[in-house]
Amino acid sequence: MADGTVAVELPDGVIRTVGDPELDARLSKLLGRQVCVSASAPAHSTLERAVPEYEGGVPDAVRATAFVDGTGEKITAGKVASGTFFDYGRVHLVTTSSLTRLQSVYPAGDFDPRRFRPNLVIETGEGPPFAEDGWQGWQLRVGEALFRVVVPTPRCVVPALGHDELGADPGIMRAIAREHRIHVFDLGRLACLGVYLDVLEPGEVRLGDSITVG
Repeated sequence: MADGTVAVELPDGVIRTVGDPELDARLSKLLGRQVCVSASAPAHSTLERAVPEYEGGVPDAVRATAFVDGTGEKITAGKVASGTFFDYGRVHLVTTSSLTRLQSVYPAGDFDPRRFRPNLVIETGEGPPFAEDGWQGWQLRVGEALFRVVVPTPRCVVPALGHDELGADPGIMRAIAREHRIHVFDLGRLACLGVYLDVLEPGEVRLGDSITVG
């Protein structure tokens, strides 16, 4: 909304804002379990996610500790970045050459950037795919903002789900797992696309801004 308040439109068209107890009650009834939507991130929280069948979707050590929930899905639980709603990085970047490469190895898929929910899509033309992996520790100036590249971004199953007019496609993540599994910290080889960034200097970023890497 214009004042920054987050609103949720329910299936019957009713709109309720975050913090409204009726929203939590309606969502809980709709989903068949107790849920709530929070406007502020807790200091300590956990993230649960389904375990994909393909290799590289989660670290092997985490896969070994997965449990089965009430729906029959295998689930892992882990920490999120303290005080945020993010599992790790605050800003996510992908390059067009990486998306183009994945499209070439899985032509039936649609590697629209929206599937991967990046904050920044960098046009790299005919450049090599996955070049951003080598930017770890580097600083990026984009528009008025300055970032530091932290680590490649491990992907969960969410990009394979339906997004707007983009249909569900489990082949998306299988293609990434086949084409680009790399070592991330001490977690082993994970299916990655893009990189996470820290913000060193906040500032406005506009469509078409140039990027300086160094």
